Amino acid sequence: MANPNPFKSGLQQLAKAAELMDLNEGVHARLKLPKFEMQFGIPVKMDDGSVKVFQGYRVQYDNSRGPNKGGIRFHPKVNIAEVRALAFWMTFKCAVVGIPLGGGKGGVIVNPKELSEGELERLARGYMRKLAHNVGPHRDVPAPDVYTTPQIMAWMMDEYETIKGMHAPGMITGKPLSVGGSEGRGYSTAQGGVYVTLELAKKMKLKKGAKVAIQGYGNAGAYMAKILHKKGYKIVAVSDSKGGIYNEKGLDPVKVEKYKMQNGSVVNCPESAKSLTNEQILKVECDILVPAALENVITKDNAGRIKAKAIVELANGPTTPEADAKLHKKGIVVVPDILANAGGVTVSYYEQVQNSYNHYWTEKEVLAKLEPTMVDSFNAVWRAMEKHECDMRTGAYIVATDRIAEAMMARGEA
Repeated sequence: MANPNPFKSGLQQLAKAAELMDLNEGVHARLKLPKFEMQFGIPVKMDDGSVKVFQGYRVQYDNSRGPNKGGIRFHPKVNIAEVRALAFWMTFKCAVVGIPLGGGKGGVIVNPKELSEGELERLARGYMRKLAHNVGPHRDVPAPDVYTTPQIMAWMMDEYETIKGMHAPGMITGKPLSVGGSEGRGYSTAQGGVYVTLELAKKMKLKKGAKVAIQGYGNAGAYMAKILHKKGYKIVAVSDSKGGIYNEKGLDPVKVEKYKMQNGSVVNCPESAKSLTNEQILKVECDILVPAALENVITKDNAGRIKAKAIVELANGPTTPEADAKLHKKGIVVVPDILANAGGVTVSYYEQVQNSYNHYWTEKEVLAKLEPTMVDSFNAVWRAMEKHECDMRTGAYIVATDRIAEAMMARGEA
């Protein structure tokens, strides 16, 4: 069965909120389509002397509240519907946490694991050459995403600055500290997710030692596991693209991460009591399930078998609208992606601010700004959920859409 179209899922999520909040028709119409979409070929000279052309994308969805903002993913299954959906979600993600940015996203169809470092650098620079006149600190600010890194961001920034003939560190975020990156950016998505998880635990009265299962043990998932573990949560299951592990007594996330770095996967880690598939990890008995991999993993087919009391979406778009309805009916609270994983874009915004000032904050200062932003946003969404008697996702869309609509109306665009 084909995966659901993620962009269609996003529009369904918006429609649900629009009906409850009686959204202005002009605003709703504007939000159904991106402002600008780009598709292009990127020729790259390979190490063997041949030239290979890679398919690239960039979608600038809406900039009513500020410059477009969003990552670039290098993945063999990237497609325009996915990039459009991710740009759509970024628009609402920025609005729900109240930062003055719009939504954008980019991607390249490629398996970066198959490229040498030189080929990867030439691809990164080629991507930026295609976009240099359509991005920048006041227009559209890229960042890392799936399989892209601070080093790739540094190459893209260097290419942009070479083309423009000036220093412009704020044109991209997620950079290494040596060229204008921010303290805390590497784990900010997970840290933001932890802040909202702690607030959720208070609302749900979850006790210390609550069980957590995490699908996806990349950067965000691994950091989420380590931070929650330090806070006293019991990490009972984790997985990566090759499979998962489970131990009812709890896993040590640091040891699991070390094993993965040495062996390329968490599978067969000595910490585990038994192996699981990525599908099975979704059905583990736990208090909090954290999907931290790719979209469309929780569907109408498996939602009924989820045993968690709550879901915190660290991935983008992991739950389909049909699954959402089933989960809500079962009483499972879902903290939506546009809130739960917004710590990353929030610290990216802080990185831009620091680049503009040419003055940089300590890690402590960054976290002191991030925590109240995430906590206040969580509570605003919770209030909207209670007021409109809806699920948390719809509450988040109501909060975000109200802010976007206000900006559109002020501009006379709707």
